[in-house]
Amino acid sequence: MHPIILPALLGGIGGLTRGFIGLLKAMSLRRKILWNYYVITVIVAVVIGIFVGIIFDFDYRLSLLTGYAGTDILEGIYKSFAVQKVYVKKK
Repeated sequence: MHPIILPALLGGIGGLTRGFIGLLKAMSLRRKILWNYYVITVIVAVVIGIFVGIIFDFDYRLSLLTGYAGTDILEGIYKSFAVQKVYVKKK
């Protein structure tokens, strides 16, 4: 098996797991599900898993962990810089 395939799969599984938890949260709060966002999150998790698998090739379980946690960290950074609308009430 090619050395990139296993880290990619494990990173993707970590991202799918994180995305599934996000889907459950969105459904419980009755929010709209953004499927494009979900797919992008999983793709990013695969890429993160590949890089971690290449750098730390002694333990592929790190790819699984970073596929989950890495996308969570990136989402937190994105949300902290996202522009939010502010409404000012006139008197």
